[in-house]
Amino acid sequence: MNSIANTPDPAYLLSVAAAAIALLLLLIMRLKVHAFIALTVVSLLTAMATGVAVDKVVPTMLSGFGGTLASVALLVGLGTMIGRILEITGGAQVLAETLIGRFGAHRAPLALGIASLLFGFPIFFDAGLIVMMPILFSVAKQFGGSTLKYALPAAGAFAVMHAFLPPHPGPVAAGELLNANIGLLTIVGLLVAIPTWYLGAYLYGQWAGQRFVLPLPQAFLSAQAQIDEKNKPSFKVVMGILLLPLVLIFMNTGLNTLAVTGTVNSDAGWVNVLQMLGKTPIALLITLLVCLAVFAKDYGMARLEKMCGESLAPICAVILVTGAGGMFGGVLRASGIGDALSQLLADTGMPVILAAFLISTALRVAQGSATVALTTTAGLIAPTVAATVGLTEFDLCFIVIAIAAGATVLSHFNDSGFWLVGRLLEMDEKTTLKTWTVMETLLGTIAFVIVATLSVFL
Repeated sequence: MNSIANTPDPAYLLSVAAAAIALLLLLIMRLKVHAFIALTVVSLLTAMATGVAVDKVVPTMLSGFGGTLASVALLVGLGTMIGRILEITGGAQVLAETLIGRFGAHRAPLALGIASLLFGFPIFFDAGLIVMMPILFSVAKQFGGSTLKYALPAAGAFAVMHAFLPPHPGPVAAGELLNANIGLLTIVGLLVAIPTWYLGAYLYGQWAGQRFVLPLPQAFLSAQAQIDEKNKPSFKVVMGILLLPLVLIFMNTGLNTLAVTGTVNSDAGWVNVLQMLGKTPIALLITLLVCLAVFAKDYGMARLEKMCGESLAPICAVILVTGAGGMFGGVLRASGIGDALSQLLADTGMPVILAAFLISTALRVAQGSATVALTTTAGLIAPTVAATVGLTEFDLCFIVIAIAAGATVLSHFNDSGFWLVGRLLEMDEKTTLKTWTVMETLLGTIAFVIVATLSVFL
């Protein structure tokens, strides 16, 4: 988007950007204003301070807000419904129990981590962790040892899936703002997430489990979900539902690659149809319809409809915050701040991927919310990305992952995830810093090192 502001001075624009971010942090951290309200207020003030024409202020805000929601709301809504149905029907429990049976008791932490990776594709971090925790505690009670060696691999799995893969709101919003291919981003995110999780969550979790002996929480039995044992799905059904959207998305990406190389005719009708079915929103919609069809016999459509409705209420705030982050990003671009930052980074010679990681890290540490850090950084860095010559589709995905990596590190007192993990495991703040915060920092750092290295060779 070209600048529609009347103030061209780069120094002034950058000072406004710094003031806007400082005000945003003040409102969220000190005054405890909801992030949605804070982002909206700061977007309005930024547009006015940078000289955006009065009659263009509201359209600019609405354009950024609506453009982000157009993709985020659909993907997040569909993914959440799938996750909720699998949660209530016992899909997560079946997945964990079957994998533990196949991996063996001595590899129970690995099995629980893999189950969480699979279940973490459609379901949010908070919801996934709450669903899996009673299962983790039951396994820990059965096999013994510190709870951390079971909990950290699972929590880390949900963290990397939530940060790096669509349909989660952060990577979707950042991908849209940077014009990254969402299907390719899903594949790249998955390929980065797996080694990142293994090194930063599973191996670290086993080490931390030996270093910190954490007993079982006293109240974990009361947190167990009420699941209809008679109607639990089979392992094959759960795996089929979880893998279906990935297969469809991979098909679309593969056909796009074959079309570019000339192996298939991109104008052929069957190619276009299959590519459409592999688009992320359509892939998730097909998966949801299959999910409804599979469980309709045992649960009835009325109960399934209730599950879907209940799943949407908790995500409204997340969707609105994501949209407001897109609004702020739209204002930053329209005001010319993004272009000024682009020029500044070009003058310093700092690689775009490093700048994206550092900016996201700073915002994450300052205000806690990974979603706010992701969307704000993507909005700031978008003009730089657009102006950088020679960036490939892979490079755009690497930059999105770098932003997500920065938004993952150094989780501390201003992050809701810090308190959620601490409360669920009944850890004090010092232990949570030594375990959860260290793991999150490892995950973000490892992911950045992977994508930064790949960006050099690909």
